[in-house]
Amino acid sequence: MRLFSDEAVQGFIADGWWSGDTWGDLFRRNVGRFPDRECLVDAPNKALYLGREPRRLTWGALDAAVDRCAEVFFLHGIREGDVVGIQIPNSVELAITYLALNRLGAVLSPYPVAYRRHEIGQLARIAGARTIVTTAGFSSRDLREDVSAVLEALDAPGGPGDLFIWEDGVAGAGTALDLDDVLRGPRGNNEYEAYVRSLRPHPNDCAIILFTSGTTGTPKGVPRAHGDSLVSASATVASPGLTFRDVVLCPMPMVNGGSITGMFLPWLLTGYRLVMHQPFDVEVYAAQIEAESVTYSVAPPTILNDMVADDGIFARYDLSSLRILGSGSAPLSGWMIKRWESDHGVEIINFFGATEGVQLFADADSVPDPALRGRCLPMPGSPLFRWRTEVGRRGSSRLVDLETGQDITEPGVAGELRVKGPNIFSGYLHRADDTFDEQGYFRTGDIFERSAAVEDMLILVDRAKDLIIRGGMNISAPEIESLLVAHPKVAQVAAVGRADIRLGERTCVFVVPTDRNAPPTLRDLLDYLNDGGVATFKLPESMELIDHLPRNPAGKVLKAELRAMINGNDGRAVPAVRRYPALAARNGA
Repeated sequence: MRLFSDEAVQGFIADGWWSGDTWGDLFRRNVGRFPDRECLVDAPNKALYLGREPRRLTWGALDAAVDRCAEVFFLHGIREGDVVGIQIPNSVELAITYLALNRLGAVLSPYPVAYRRHEIGQLARIAGARTIVTTAGFSSRDLREDVSAVLEALDAPGGPGDLFIWEDGVAGAGTALDLDDVLRGPRGNNEYEAYVRSLRPHPNDCAIILFTSGTTGTPKGVPRAHGDSLVSASATVASPGLTFRDVVLCPMPMVNGGSITGMFLPWLLTGYRLVMHQPFDVEVYAAQIEAESVTYSVAPPTILNDMVADDGIFARYDLSSLRILGSGSAPLSGWMIKRWESDHGVEIINFFGATEGVQLFADADSVPDPALRGRCLPMPGSPLFRWRTEVGRRGSSRLVDLETGQDITEPGVAGELRVKGPNIFSGYLHRADDTFDEQGYFRTGDIFERSAAVEDMLILVDRAKDLIIRGGMNISAPEIESLLVAHPKVAQVAAVGRADIRLGERTCVFVVPTDRNAPPTLRDLLDYLNDGGVATFKLPESMELIDHLPRNPAGKVLKAELRAMINGNDGRAVPAVRRYPALAARNGA
């Protein structure tokens, strides 16, 4: 499946964006350069969540395993262009599966391990997957149950699709993939070898189908070719300055756009050592940094806040190998960035991106001031910044007023960010949604405004659907959250709109307290914001204490669930405080 027009591809190559390489080209290059170099490391607690001991592989050993796994897939009928679903936690098995399917020319379509029957079935139908590769279990849950049910229910020619299970030879439904067997390498099947030699992969071939939720909540398939995905990956290599000498710790599920173009493909581009981590555990995370001499990783803002605020973690673990940490998905606190950099010498990069290829970077070169870097991002294509990435330097973007359709040039006016470049995908699967505007810019759906302090600096307002609109005034939930998370009594916080007859919405904050026995009061938070000079209309008007914030597999807070708790399914305000978990009683209601 070719994704871009021939004319577009020729332009990408002529402009030096696309090198002509495919994922497989990069993998073979690393095998040739570093056959005996260690390249892939399992999490030390793998036995706890997969029931198998952790492995450490060299590029040469990985190549042999990929060849054997691809041989097994081939003998069971997987061919070029077949879409294959994948539900495997971070592990060497996941990387082997990706590379083996890629070697056959198949199209990857990965799912988070938290997804169940409903989500897997929905995504498999959208992408057209009839084969799924999974593992016998994840923690206490057998992943085969939901995957088998999905394959049985798929209305496809020839009956139910095929199931492959990484389970070390344990008998069961589907085809077993035994890791020990796979690591012994291929069996020399002539038909398989001839098939692989006959393939002519092209950088415009679809390599992977990812997914993103639309404004209606219905997932949309995001196909990425070798070419555009590698442009995205080259930017996430350039921003932290990664080379083959780095050791990179991957704590996020390596099944979403951020991890594919931020961890997996940069690994193929550079040949660094990739260390797996799952499920997220800050103590295991810190121990891995020490044990593996990790130089680069990423983590959600709340984790970086918690770590840098805990002097004990630096006493328990030697984190001195770290030179850069990335974060994003929400504004970062300036105090957090400053403490990591001034106290520990670790640069913090603020990443903003989307599965479709949108990439914004704020690093110490482009935005030296920590407070500014935490909540602002340079506008792609502006000549006013010291860019580390080509997509930042040579990209193109515009800020558009959604009512008038006109470009916004003055500060303080919210509009939709639209971007164009060779890192942007070709369009949604089945051409779902109105993706690009009349000038060819991708409509991101993300709302920014220009900073009044720094020219061509963008301030994230929010996703268009996540604004709190109080009496016609727009309030940025991430802004409130980034301010309140610095309060010593606040461990985590999320702001949403509580329905109000008079004003439409009033701001409500959900707070996970640092100390459950001494939670903050609403007055504590208001005093804190007032002391910081925050505009009155932005102040929270109610607070709910909660045990934990609901999150999706990528770690993003599920705002819809929080809104439903306080507004009900019909959108009307309800006195929900007494229906909350244990902490609710402390709200004073």
